[in-house]
Amino acid sequence: MVLQRFSWPYGGQRASFCGSFTGWRECPMGLVGAEFQVVFDLPPGVYQYRFLVDGVWSCDETKPVVRDEYGLISNEVLVENNAQPVVQPEPSSIRGINMDDGTILTTMPPEPSSQNPGVQVAVFRHGISGILLHNTIYDVVPLSSKLAVLDAQLPVKQAFKIMHDEGLALVPLWDDNEGTITGMLTASDFVLILRKLQRNIRALGNEELEMHPISAWKEAKLQFYAGPDGAAMQRRPLIHVKDSDNLVDVALTIIRNEISSVPIFKSLPDSSGMPLLNLATLQGILKFLCSKLQEQAEGYSLLRNQLLNIPIGTWSPHTGRSSNRLLRTLRLSSPLNSCLDLLLQDRISSIPIVDDNGSLRDVYSLSDIMALAKNDVYARIELEQVTVQNALDVQYQVHGRRQCQTCFQTSMFLEILEKLSMPGVRRLVVIEQSTRFVEGIISLRDIFTFLLG
Repeated sequence: MVLQRFSWPYGGQRASFCGSFTGWRECPMGLVGAEFQVVFDLPPGVYQYRFLVDGVWSCDETKPVVRDEYGLISNEVLVENNAQPVVQPEPSSIRGINMDDGTILTTMPPEPSSQNPGVQVAVFRHGISGILLHNTIYDVVPLSSKLAVLDAQLPVKQAFKIMHDEGLALVPLWDDNEGTITGMLTASDFVLILRKLQRNIRALGNEELEMHPISAWKEAKLQFYAGPDGAAMQRRPLIHVKDSDNLVDVALTIIRNEISSVPIFKSLPDSSGMPLLNLATLQGILKFLCSKLQEQAEGYSLLRNQLLNIPIGTWSPHTGRSSNRLLRTLRLSSPLNSCLDLLLQDRISSIPIVDDNGSLRDVYSLSDIMALAKNDVYARIELEQVTVQNALDVQYQVHGRRQCQTCFQTSMFLEILEKLSMPGVRRLVVIEQSTRFVEGIISLRDIFTFLLG
C-alpha cells in the first residue's frame, strides 16, 4: 500500500474528493493552510479522480487529465510502489485522522449505508448529468415509431375523433400555407372547446364543429380566453428542440414550459420538406437513462434508498413532508367541472380520485377527457351535471377498467424510476399499503426536477 496525497490549492469554502477507487463516492477534504487535502492508502495502479468545490465539480488543470466514454474529464494519477508498504487495517475499519494539522487520511471509502444523504444526491446527480449531457435526443427516440400529424385546416370535430380513436393526447399541426409544423392540438384544447360550448360564448353548434377548422379555433381561443385585464392571449412561438440537442436541454425545455412533450425538428432539412422527426417526452428520456443506470447501478447508493428518504414529489400534509405543490384529491361524487378547473388552474395532468376514507379509487387525467369524443358524448351532456364517477364510467366503457400505478414510501428509488420509465406511465400515486390512503404523488416532472436540481 502507498500513501497518496491529493490537494486542491485553488480556494473555496468547502471541498470533497471522489475517485475511481472510492466508487465515485465523495470523501471530505481537510483544510491545511490555504489548500484542501486528503490522503489515501492505495495499492499501486492508475486511478481517476475529481474535486467537488462549493458544489461545483472541478479538475486540477495542472495535473494529467483523461476523458471517459461520456466525455467527462477527470484527473488521472499513477500510484507507484516506491515507498515502504503501509500496514492495512481490517477491511471493516474506516480511519479518518488529522495529519499536518488538517489532512484527512482515508484507507477505505465509506459504505453506502453510512454515506451522508446530501452526498449521495450530489454523486448521483453528477453521474446523471454526465449521461444526459453527452447523449442527444436523437439517441433516444426510435426513428421508426408511428407519428401522427394533423392538417391545421381539418375540422375540430374530426380532429378530436381521430385523436380519440388513435389514443393520442396531443398531436402536431401542419400548416400548408407556412409549409411547416406550427402548433400542437392537445387534450387541454378539447377541454377549452367544451367550456366554450357550455358557456354559450358565441357558441358553435355541433353542426358548425363539422366544418370549423383547427386553425380557426386556435385563433379564436386567443380572444375567448383573455387575461384578467381583458387583453387577448398572445400566440407564443412553437416550442421545439433539435435532434442534436443534449438530453439535459430537452428535459429542461419540457419542464420549464410545463408541457408533456416537445416536437423534435431535424437539424438538417431533407427533401421531404417535413422538419418534424418525432416527439420528445420525459418518459422516453427516463427509459434511456434507466438502461444506462442498470449498467452501473452498484455505483449509486441513492438508487437503493427508500422514497421516504428522498426529497421529491407532492405530499399530503398528514405525512409531515413538505412539497412545492398542494396535493389535490377529489371524490367520485365531485363535479367533472371542478376536476377540469383544478387540472387547468394548477397546470397538472392528473388528480387522484378517493373514497370517503381517502383511499385511492382511480386517477382522472386530462387526457381522459378525450373519451367524451366517442360518439359525440360531449354534445349530449352538461358538464355541471356530470360527476367524476360518470366521466370514469364513460372511460371504462370505451377503454375498459384500468389499474392505477402506485408505489409506497418504502419503495426503492430505482423501482420508482423503472416504473415511471414504462410506456404510458406519467405518475405514481403514493399510497399507504394496507388502507390505500393517498399520501402523495410522484410525476415524471418531479423526477427530472430532482435529477437536474
